[in-house]
Amino acid sequence: MSFHIGPYPIEHPVMLAPMAGVTDRPYRQLCKELGASYAVGEMLSCDLSLLKTAKTRFRMNHDGEPGPIAVQIAGSDPKAMAEAAIHNVNNGAQIIDINMGCPQKKVAKKRCGSALMAYPEQIRAICEAVVDAVTVPVTLKTRLGTDSDHLNIERIAEDAEAAGISALFVHGRTQQQKYTGQADYALIKAVKQQLSIPVIANGDIDSPEKARWVINYTGCDGLMIGRAAQGNPWIFKQILAHLRNEQTIMSPTASEIMTTLYQHVLNLQTFYGLQRGCRMAKKHIKWFSANLPAELQSRQLLVIDDGVEQLRFIEQNLLSKVA
Repeated sequence: MSFHIGPYPIEHPVMLAPMAGVTDRPYRQLCKELGASYAVGEMLSCDLSLLKTAKTRFRMNHDGEPGPIAVQIAGSDPKAMAEAAIHNVNNGAQIIDINMGCPQKKVAKKRCGSALMAYPEQIRAICEAVVDAVTVPVTLKTRLGTDSDHLNIERIAEDAEAAGISALFVHGRTQQQKYTGQADYALIKAVKQQLSIPVIANGDIDSPEKARWVINYTGCDGLMIGRAAQGNPWIFKQILAHLRNEQTIMSPTASEIMTTLYQHVLNLQTFYGLQRGCRMAKKHIKWFSANLPAELQSRQLLVIDDGVEQLRFIEQNLLSKVA
């Protein structure tokens, strides 16, 4: 069930999808500890003038993270993308991932992310420029096309492989769909059949049973788990056990969830600093809390704006109930 991206072995097929504002270093490390075989950093703009911003500095921080270090870059200009790839390799990136899957308006209006699906010639030029610029493997993350009338992923996949892309990650939706409707795996299956490089399926993989069905139907080398991992990093081990026909891994207990949440909030505060970490932790608290009994879900915790008080509240009011 293993495969390689360039020279790097990927131990098993269950991977964490990159999500801006979610898959920062603390969350990637947590997901890897709980079973993800691979994780890509949050999307970075190819605009190197942004390097001094706090957001970019945090996103480029991979200190102590187990490899391979995969960095995702976004942009529309081949030359700028190549320069960004070189810069990130010099900063420790071992794999460069090109983002052509993000459907957000602020990205699309710059002809970046999934908006590039409308320009296959430009996609090939970007892939060629980045592959030629660095000696590390380059991967590509895409959607199926811009909308249901323009499903061109098969052409783009063929061009990407010809350009030297080492692996292709395909989200089974169009740019227009964003995250609505249901993922379509038929075209992902067709892409897998036409390529010799690894193909990884993404979109709506939210349970061990769905994961097995997707990998059997598409024949893909791997699966990327995105939104289903928010607040539920245990999903990686659960899916892997199911794929290997091993004993079912049960959902975590309230004690396990609370202990993991507390440690993750602490890690976020250590990484970002007390106040920024406190703010960043709130969405994770909300996601983790969704899997807790009602008596452990606290609205009061979500309005605390002090990092020390946030940790104290979890420890004294929630952890004490499951100890």
